[in-house]
Amino acid sequence: MVLIIGRLSILAVAALSIGFLFHWMRTQGPSSGQVTLELSAPPVGGDFTLDSASGPVRLSDLRGQVVLVYFGYTSCPDICPTNLVYIANALRSLQPAESARTRVLFVSVDPERDDPERLAGYVAYFHPNILGLTGTPEQLAEVAGRYGAAYRRVDDSGSAMGYLVDHSAFTSVVDPSGRLVQTLGHASPPETIQAAIRKALGPES
Repeated sequence: MVLIIGRLSILAVAALSIGFLFHWMRTQGPSSGQVTLELSAPPVGGDFTLDSASGPVRLSDLRGQVVLVYFGYTSCPDICPTNLVYIANALRSLQPAESARTRVLFVSVDPERDDPERLAGYVAYFHPNILGLTGTPEQLAEVAGRYGAAYRRVDDSGSAMGYLVDHSAFTSVVDPSGRLVQTLGHASPPETIQAAIRKALGPES
């Protein structure tokens, strides 16, 4: 009975995430012409510090955990919600001990609109292990460069948002030692993300 209730709870949370995805796509408009960019350069990874609603977060403080790093923004019409739903579903498929050693950093490339509080509210729709981060334009450009993330502002006078941000949609996998070990493509299915997390965790997980 406990197992059945647990599975129903997982399904309910997944349904809420998918529901949020469809709501976001309807209200923001997936036909906006947003473009998914390729990596700007071969990613090398490395430590960084950015701001969250709870204060500064340094990647090296998360040693011992697998960290997924994804660059996007909260006003993204459909690319970010799609990837975050898939990432969240992968997290829910992990065993409790695996989940406890896995974190996701959603790094906004739209600091003009995405302050830490807005980011915290946004990522809360998806999964509690996802943390929203931002910084100054200079900080973000430096961090994005390390992970090969590309982004560019595109003015959209026909939209209430005023502008979009075309961006790459890859997910970087950082192992417990802080080393970048894999880069997953846009819309990688939850099963692929789960396998990447487990591989990075290693046999001790």
